[in-house]
Amino acid sequence: MSEFTHFNEQGRAKMVDISAKEETVRTAQAKTSIQVTKEVYEKMINHEIGKGDVLSVAQVAGVMAAKQTSQVIPMCHPISIKGVNIEFEWDVSDTNHYTLLISVTVKTKGSTGVEMEALTSASITALTVYDMCKAVDKGMIIGPTYLVEKTGGKSGDFLRNEI
Repeated sequence: MSEFTHFNEQGRAKMVDISAKEETVRTAQAKTSIQVTKEVYEKMINHEIGKGDVLSVAQVAGVMAAKQTSQVIPMCHPISIKGVNIEFEWDVSDTNHYTLLISVTVKTKGSTGVEMEALTSASITALTVYDMCKAVDKGMIIGPTYLVEKTGGKSGDFLRNEI
């Protein structure tokens, strides 16, 4: 049997049937970052971005994205999200690069995991920061975006080694 489960007998895409899978508590943590200029950094921390409080808006966008993942990723199942936590931390150790670190944890109790919800949330959070700050600088860099860990489910736990 192929490792790819999203194909039917005709080789066409399908949504996997998860009806027989056991409901378990499942979590996933994803991370991404966005590198900004000193000017963007200072405007963000001083709440001087014309569109509003960047981190508050980005956080709400990230929560909304986690809940809407099945609407934009075709083979994702709509699931009942039990919790989303988004955390921000600035890395200003290099005065030439100001990097906003974004960490998202998503939790559910269900028959399928929340990796895609965590990754989508992290991505949309960073994209929202970009959208809100692009009038100041369009040269911001997003990424890398990656799964840090996941728990629960038949395939077991996953923990990424440091990248």
